[in-house]
Amino acid sequence: MIKHDLNKTLAALTAQFPNAINGIKRGIEREALRIKPSGHISKLGHPKGVGSALTNEHITTDFSESLLEFITPVSTSAEQTLAQLKDLQKFTLSHMNDELLWPISMPCFIEHQDDIVLAQFGDSNIGRMKTLYREGLKNRYGSMMQAIAGVHFNISFPETLWQSLYQLNESKVSLSDFISQGYLGLIRNFKRELWLISYLFGASPALCNSFLQGRETDLPFKKLGKGTLYLEVGTALRLGNLGYTNSAQSSLRVMYNSLEEYVAGLKEAIHLSSDLYGHLDDYKSAEPKQLNKNILQIENEFYSPIRPKRNAASGETPTDALLRGGIEYIEVRALDVNPFSETGIDLQQIRFLDVFLTYCLLSESPEMDWKEQKLSTANLDAVVNDGRDPELMLTKEGRATSLTEWAHAIFDKLHPVAQYMDKAYGVSYYSETIKEMVTWVEDPSKTFSGRYVAALANENQDNGHFALALAQQYKQSHLDADYQFYDQAFLAEQAADSVLKEREVKAADSVSFTAFLDDYFSKA
Repeated sequence: MIKHDLNKTLAALTAQFPNAINGIKRGIEREALRIKPSGHISKLGHPKGVGSALTNEHITTDFSESLLEFITPVSTSAEQTLAQLKDLQKFTLSHMNDELLWPISMPCFIEHQDDIVLAQFGDSNIGRMKTLYREGLKNRYGSMMQAIAGVHFNISFPETLWQSLYQLNESKVSLSDFISQGYLGLIRNFKRELWLISYLFGASPALCNSFLQGRETDLPFKKLGKGTLYLEVGTALRLGNLGYTNSAQSSLRVMYNSLEEYVAGLKEAIHLSSDLYGHLDDYKSAEPKQLNKNILQIENEFYSPIRPKRNAASGETPTDALLRGGIEYIEVRALDVNPFSETGIDLQQIRFLDVFLTYCLLSESPEMDWKEQKLSTANLDAVVNDGRDPELMLTKEGRATSLTEWAHAIFDKLHPVAQYMDKAYGVSYYSETIKEMVTWVEDPSKTFSGRYVAALANENQDNGHFALALAQQYKQSHLDADYQFYDQAFLAEQAADSVLKEREVKAADSVSFTAFLDDYFSKA
């Protein structure tokens, strides 16, 4: 727990540990739907040339067989991470024949949710578990929600920073516990001001009316072209009630004031039977429709814009990994796919997130009760629907505050954080990024959603056709570019190795699928 305010902490770090922040580690997970040249979702299986979705660490699938996921290794270089991400997409596109990667978060041209084929991970017990989990998601929430794509940003701070903060705070707990407390403080602060991420980087203000599948909505959509609905001042439908949310989980009181409290909240949800899903057959039935009948089938079903993480050992649940070793890194899950970047995320975003998350870490972070968590969600919802309205008011510490006023107050604090980071890295780009992005507060047209709506409205083009043109442009750009970090031979070898690994996983199974899940859930 950081005891001092941001300015005192920065002053102490600058005086005593000027380079402690150097060495931030990052990783990116980018999701993208495979689509046909027409824009319709692909129903073909996972591209054979990229290996096994179960065991390829860098190219896999998410919910759907067509929802690819590209995962970069951990790196201290943002430029290297983006180069790796670009290479993974280039390699995959080279094995997709005439298919394309959908360059936005919200899916389009999907006539029925049955067109969304569940991801297949083979016949091993763990592979079958992964597919049955997705069957459960389909039966609980529908496939359309699961076809939404996003970008996950993983970050961990260097040991030198933790050691420095540990010394400055004169902490009496173990270093591991101090690190977990620090990351939880970061999470609480992030949740308080998550709305700013939606304002700046929200890139899903529009959707194709096919996404609604006949559902009614009271959102003030405007219509464009034949099938486009958009919010004139909206930012990120993906993060709102139409997007990747789960109203059934709204009663779950997962809190972030201590690691034990967080884990207890999740464990309760995965052991508590649900009246909503009790009618669906579970894994013990001949034709199961879900893993189990609990509120959450497994911990990953909990939808949150940010998660504490630790790399788990084989067979270990995420929460057990956290209890074993504490928090190792943070996963930010609130980013839309950036339609203006062929990789789905750009360098400016990474640099802003570096500064913003460091600010969240170094700032004091009081405990957050359930009322405040609900308030942070209400602020996010307001920005999702009306974030570019210059008159929008949010609620800060119990009083109405304009988005503009609050955003400027945050940027005033981001400037000295960026200056500290510039000095530590011997660069100027952190401060330059903050100076540029504060202008987006006064001029909402510079935000991703502002640019997105302008691109549709100015040319009176459908959302789907806008995205399809980008998909074609980005595919050609990827295929024309040289590999930057990997090469074709290495990625091909990795793909071939993953096929062999999947066979080894299957061969190692020694019990039935039911017995495998009995054992798994007995330890959860």
